[in-house]
Parts: sequence; C-alpha cells; structure tokens
Amino acid sequence: MLDFFGLIEKESSLEMREWLKDPKNMLLAELFIAEREARKGGKRKTEDCHKFEANLMENLIRLRDDLWNYSYLPSRGAVHVVKVPVVREIFAAPFRDRIIHHWIVSQLSPWWEKRLSPRSCSCRVGMGTSYGIQLLKDEIRKVSRNYTRETVILKFDIKGYFMHIRRDILFKRVKWGLDRQFAGHLDDKRYKLLRHAIKAVIFDEPTKNVILQGEYEDWRKVPLDKSLFAAGPLCGIVIGNLTSQFFSNIYLDALDRFIVFDLGYKHYVRYVDDFCIVVPKSEKSQVLADATRIETLLNGLGLFLNPYKTKALESWQGVPFLGYVVRNNVVMPGKRIVKNFHNAARKVEMGVKDTDVLVSYLGMMKHYNAGKVCIDVFNRVGWDYSF
Repeated sequence: MLDFFGLIEKESSLEMREWLKDPKNMLLAELFIAEREARKGGKRKTEDCHKFEANLMENLIRLRDDLWNYSYLPSRGAVHVVKVPVVREIFAAPFRDRIIHHWIVSQLSPWWEKRLSPRSCSCRVGMGTSYGIQLLKDEIRKVSRNYTRETVILKFDIKGYFMHIRRDILFKRVKWGLDRQFAGHLDDKRYKLLRHAIKAVIFDEPTKNVILQGEYEDWRKVPLDKSLFAAGPLCGIVIGNLTSQFFSNIYLDALDRFIVFDLGYKHYVRYVDDFCIVVPKSEKSQVLADATRIETLLNGLGLFLNPYKTKALESWQGVPFLGYVVRNNVVMPGKRIVKNFHNAARKVEMGVKDTDVLVSYLGMMKHYNAGKVCIDVFNRVGWDYSF
C-alpha cells in the first residue's frame, strides 16, 4: 500500500490522484480527514482518542471496511451530567463514531447550507451565538427604524426540543435532502453508504448499555423533559454529537420556511429551539394569532411550544436571548452568565480553577456592554480591573 499519511499531505500529486481513483481509497482518505477534525476541540486528550490513534491506520481501515460493507453500527458510549449553563445530560460518543459524524456532516453540509435559512444561526460556519445576538439586534434596529418606532419582539421556545425530535421524521427529512443531493445517482455507492450511516446514527439507541458517569445526586437534578431516558419510543437524539447539531437544523428547516415564506415575517431569528419574530407594535396581535399556526406545524413534528417561555416584549424592555439581553442598541450579559462569571472568579481566587476560565469570560464580555459587570466581578475578589 502507498504511504498514505505522506500522500494525504500532497493531494495534488499525480500519485495521489491515481490512488484516489479507487472509491475505497477515497473513502479512507475522507475518514482520515474526518479523524483530523474529530480530534480537535480537546477531543485529542481523551483516552479513547489515544487508543484509536495508537493504531490509526489499522483502525481507519477497519472503520472504512465496516462502512463499505454496510456493517457499521455505533458503539456504546458514556453519559454524564453538566450543570452549566443548565443541568442536562451529555452523551459522549466513542471516538470512532465521532469520525463517522464528521464524515456525514462533511458530505451533507455543502448541499444543505445552500438551502438552510440564513436566519438559523446554530452550529454553522460563520455563525453561532454572537452572530445570532447581532442578527436580533440588527432586526430590532431595522423594524424600529433606528429606535423611533414602537417595536415588539415575540419570543418562542420549543419545550424539550432534542428529547422530542421524532427519529422517523428526522430520517425521512434527511433522506429527502440526500435523494435530491444525489438526484439521478441513487445507485451510487456513496449514496448508499451515506444512507446506511445516517440511518445507523439516527436510529441508534444511545441509552442501551451506556456507561453512567457522575454522582447520583447530579442525576436526580436532571429534568425529565431533558433526559433521553424518559423519552418515548423513537423520540430524542443526544445533545453533543456533531450530527445532532446538524440534524436539528434540518429538522426545523420547515419551521424557518413557514414563518418567513408562508406567514411573511422577514425579521426572524432562530438558534436551535429559541426563535424570535420582530414586528412593529401594531402587528403584535397578528403574530399572537399566527402562533397557533406555528404550534400546529410544530405538533406535526412531535414538538410543542413552551407556554411559560412564549413572551411578547417591547424592544425597550430588553429581550433575553442566548444568555444575553438585547435592549435596542445595547447587549448585556444575562443573570445566569453574570452569576457564572462571579462563580468562576471566586474559584480562580480559591485556586480551584485556572485563570483561563476567567480569560474566556472576559473574551466574551468585551463584545458586549459588560464593563460594569467586569468591574463588579473584579471588585468582589479584590482585583483591579484595567482592561
């Protein structure tokens, strides 16, 4: 076999191009690239990752062959509870499955990115939390005509979103896109490989034989509507997997199109299960009436609006969104972020946490109107704030 690791760095070489003409070699190269991506973001430090990389070529070939022979199935992982920003369970997939997740997304995202709404901000290249907050701020400015017209923001939240996603509906939706991406080539090996991998990932039962980690008291704090262990049959996907984040955007693509094209609300922002519609105050009653139609569409997807988090707020009041509060031309950190910032500073002072966590918070705060918050935090721990 060719020196794969040497050649992969020379993709344009004649020898490499000849080698990649074999579909199995091409798949191996793609899995190698996916492995490089999967080990970023701290994943390279895990024991699971080290074990996989100890025999990297052998393990990649075995994974390639499982996929090629349609025998790939997700392995068992572990699950633990996190408390920040909220209490919820996080399933950690084995490293080999993370590679498959990255491979699937790399194959599907070019087609879906052309279709997904630019108003869906979650986990997309060039977008994210800061982008979503800025987009909402811009929409308020536009609708209010630079804050000279009374403006209302209708804020909605989907109850227990990830735990209520219907996997059968999700698979049909993802396959719908795959069929159009490969229109006229449904007999291609690549199409069949992707269909198999997508089906295996979506219909996997992550709660079976999973390794439970953490203290019993932590698990007692997890709300039932945020736990896969309490989800119904064929309901729920794990939080944390790259495919889950990607598929969650696909699942609500119909909602984005319905609100913008069918209902005609152009000033709209969504981040996962939180979405806002910005309108002049005179149109408030119409949006509230259309909320019934929005919920009907969501019900067809097995989802429900959270009545306690559906709010109509005027722009001067401030709109809580993604942990921050957007008030006309000002964005301030919300109560939860301020509290966590204070706790982080206290733990750094006590020597429990490294100063990196404080630097991370300061990096977030500099993008928003948070000077007073930073001063308060530093004063509480007896430091001088001079940034």
